[in-house]
This record gives sequence, C-alpha cells and structure tokens, in this order.
Amino acid sequence: MSKDVAAIKAELCRMIDERRDEIIALLQRFLQIRSVNPPGDMRETADFVRSILDQFGSPHRTVALRDDMPNIIGRWDAARPGRHLVLNGHMDVFPVTNERLWDAEIVDGKIMGRGASDMKTGTLASILTYCYLYPCSEHLSGALTLTVVSDEQSGGRYGTKYLFDAFADEIAGDCCLNGEPSGLANLRFTEKGTLRFQLSARSAGGHGGYPHRAPNPIEAICKLVAAIYERYHLKLATLPPEIDAVLTSPETIAAADANLGKGAGDIARRITVNVGIIEGGQKATQIPTGCVTHLDIRVPIGSDRDVIRRDLEKLALEHGCEMVVNEDHSYPASMTDPFGEMATILRNNIKSLLGHDAPPVSSLGGTDTRYWRWRKIPAIICGPSPISMGRDDEHVTIDEAIAVLKLHVMCALDYLGNAGAASSQNTGQNTSSDPRPA
Repeated sequence: MSKDVAAIKAELCRMIDERRDEIIALLQRFLQIRSVNPPGDMRETADFVRSILDQFGSPHRTVALRDDMPNIIGRWDAARPGRHLVLNGHMDVFPVTNERLWDAEIVDGKIMGRGASDMKTGTLASILTYCYLYPCSEHLSGALTLTVVSDEQSGGRYGTKYLFDAFADEIAGDCCLNGEPSGLANLRFTEKGTLRFQLSARSAGGHGGYPHRAPNPIEAICKLVAAIYERYHLKLATLPPEIDAVLTSPETIAAADANLGKGAGDIARRITVNVGIIEGGQKATQIPTGCVTHLDIRVPIGSDRDVIRRDLEKLALEHGCEMVVNEDHSYPASMTDPFGEMATILRNNIKSLLGHDAPPVSSLGGTDTRYWRWRKIPAIICGPSPISMGRDDEHVTIDEAIAVLKLHVMCALDYLGNAGAASSQNTGQNTSSDPRPA
C-alpha cells in the first residue's frame, strides 16, 4: 500500500531526532579522517563512506581514474517510474594549520573540525538521505543516485568531472541536490566563473645596486598585478537584466549580507581579483632571477570570461611576463532557475522546518553543481553556514547539522514523491551561455 509522502517525512524526521547523538558521533568520525587535498588521498575516507552504505545495505560501487582518489556511485530505483534525483558531495578538505581540528571536538554546541562546513556535513546528509530513503522506495517514484567524490578542492579532474566524462548517462539525472556550505537562510542559484592562473617573470639577476644591468622580475610582476587590479577588481559585471533584478532585490541583498557579511550582496554582482601567492628573491640586496605569483579571478554570469582571459594574456605580454592558466580550476559561470521546482521545494521545506524564508542569492565560491547546470540540469545547494570554511575555527553547529540532514531528506522525498515526467524538469533550464531564468 502506498504511503503518503508527508507521513514518510514526519517518520524520518522523528527518526533523525531519535538518532541525533548517533548522527553527530558519525559526523565526528567523518571529520577525524585527514582527507586533505592536496595531496588528495581519499582511500580511508572512501572506506568510511562504504561502511555506512554497507551498514544500511544500500547499493553502491567504486570507480576511480586514480587509485588514491576513489569515487562512490550508488543508485536505487523506486517502485514506479519517475524523475531521477542525484545527490552529490565531496570527501576532500582544505589543509589545516590548527591540528586540533582533527579532534572534531564539541564546544558550546559546535562541532569544531576541518570539513565541518566544507563539506562533510553536507556529504553525510547526502549519504544518510540515500540510505534512509532506500527502505521507502516502494512508496516513491523514479530513482535516487548518490555520488560521493574525491578532488573537488583541486578542480574535480579526478572527481565529478571524471564521473561526467566516463559515466554521464548514470549520474546526470533530472536534478541535483548538493550539500556544499550555503547557509539555511538563502537559496544558492548561481555561482561565478573562475580564472585561476600563474604569472611569471625572469631576469639574469644581479646586485640590487645595479638596476641598470638587469630588470627586476618582482617589479614587473607587481606592476602587472596592479594593472590587473585596476582593470578588473570590483568592476560591475555585465549581468543579464533579469538576474540583476534578482540579485539587487532587497530580500536577496539582506539574505546575502546576513549570511556572508555586509557587502556580500554587492560583491555578488562584481568581478573580483585575488593574489594568493607571490614568490621571488632570496635577499634584499639582490635582483632576483625570477618571480611567480598565483591569482584567482571570479566572474559573475553574463560577463565573458574568455574575453577577460584574452585581455589578461595580452596584458602579461605587454609587461614582459608569462601567463599560464590552471585549466582544472578555470570554468564558466553557472546558474539554475531560482524559481524552479527544486528551488521551490527547498524554500518551502526551510520555511516549514525553520520558520523563515530563503531568498535566492549568488554563491561567492565554486561547487560541483556547475557540472549539472552546464548540461541544463537544475542543481540546488543546501548546506551549513559557509562563514568558517577553511578557517582555523571551522565548525558546524549541532542544530545546523541536523537541520541540513532533515532538509535533504524532505527535499528528496518531495521530488521523488512526485511522479512527473522526467523530461519536464529540464525544459527551459539555463547554462552559462544562456543565463536568462526560465
């Protein structure tokens, strides 16, 4: 006998509350695994993920382009035909300078740990949603796929990109739900494109008192970087009017500023430049033989990232420098319809569970949702606050971790409980080349 989706929701949310301590302990164990990328060895972490799936008897298999970067794919089919939902999360995390983050201690209701925000809380929510809904499949329609990947922190070449290169028919689906850090008072519907590149300059070098004998490569790099900042940093992007209208609405600005700090709503509409590394020289009295710097530029949807790239390459030549783009970390902007079906499902469930709205905002960082959005497949993010990700105090509150899990379960149930045509979810969706909302 078919069971009402609302009844299944209520049952699973009660179960999550009853298992609260068990779930938090599981998250702590996940956080204690040192899955740092680079170097990117995810074998121990993948073993942990597989142990959860095996405990629940949920189907899965492991695929890898590199042995030390395994990816886990799971799929089960419901009793009736319908749409195909994909859950996506990554296992790798940033390096640490605070070794205590590996203890995953609980302090004042917060779990302190590397990956607590980015993104083991969201990934565990995907894993448990896949497992919790499996026994309910007879009451649902369609299929649920789980993708737990390596290498997101280094561009996805061995992770989600590899899955789309080798298994696109299996993991594309009709919609993607991702647990990257987003915060639960907003809806992430677009993210900027990136250009990540290296600039270098060379010289014969020499004594610092003899500048007439050799050019200083640090000087050349500094002048070039200053020119790039002057030309692009904080410049308003050429946003499509309908997207600009969303991003400049009072509720969106307020939500972005509340979640990411005052000014985030404005930054969402601007190109940003960041110099992250600069290396060169050995002694103050020497003209160095070389200088290298690494930059990251974020470009909102609408502005042509490739035009900017060509301009930067020309600018580098004019300053006597070489530019090399990190192709694995450079990609176009992406978006999904902020008023589409899964976006509406998530906003309704946030309102129901937490009692507040979640206006659509732009992500300021990148996620693997882009691989679905580029294929006109809607992809929505639901994860904990991003404010501490990558920091020495990275954390998630216990209440937030439980809420993320409940929201994933609720949204997946709503989507799979509707037996609508699989093709309808893709109609009118947009890629980076067509940024207009449906």
